[in-house]
Amino acid sequence: MLDEREADARAAAEDLRGQVGKLTEQLAAVEDELTRLSITRATTLSLGYAEADEPAPDATISQPAYVQILVELERAPAGLRAGQLCQILDVGTEPEHREGMRQRLKRLAGRGVLAETEPGLFVLVTPQPKP
Repeated sequence: MLDEREADARAAAEDLRGQVGKLTEQLAAVEDELTRLSITRATTLSLGYAEADEPAPDATISQPAYVQILVELERAPAGLRAGQLCQILDVGTEPEHREGMRQRLKRLAGRGVLAETEPGLFVLVTPQPKP
């Protein structure tokens, strides 16, 4: 009888350890998301976008993939190339990934958010202060 209770208690303890592990992973993921949201907020504010209830000026730029690109370009004032961004963002460096990234960068350049200072090299455009 004592052996059964001890085995049950060990099983319950192991189950709880597993739950603690899962909760720890979930907490780490949520904290990581909070960090990314904080970086995103800082980046969008530095680009001159207001945090008020105004609609987003461009829905494309608000997408997570584009926000990540902008965050990385903000960290690299000398600019980055599509292949470098693919490596940094860990999206794969195969030709189709680089071309997809290049298209996103060209789209952002077309909207005036980035500038292509030389062929294939993109930098973040410094926002002009709002009057």
